[in-house]
Amino acid sequence: MDEIENKETVASTHKIGIYLWIWGLLFVLSFFSYMVDWFQFQGLLRWTLILIFMFLKAGLIMAFFMHLFWERYALVNVLLWPMTAIACFIGLMVAEAKYTVFTRLLYFFIGG
Repeated sequence: MDEIENKETVASTHKIGIYLWIWGLLFVLSFFSYMVDWFQFQGLLRWTLILIFMFLKAGLIMAFFMHLFWERYALVNVLLWPMTAIACFIGLMVAEAKYTVFTRLLYFFIGG
């Protein structure tokens, strides 16, 4: 019985070292993001680098500080359900937009 409790305790707690490494990586990525402004990159290169660093930092924060790296159930609830809802809403908006364009063109060409 003690072995089972110890395994559950080990599985649910994480060493502080991993969090320190993630904080370090976040610091390095923030430094590179700051360097994009410091070196005054312009145009598509600037926005590409900013978005890359932003997504990397957001991914690290979600994976480690929201515990999505370790918990499958949390991953499903945080990512799958909201993305599914957003896709449904986008589909509804597309259908509504097509209907609106159709009715406007119909009344524009035929007359009201």
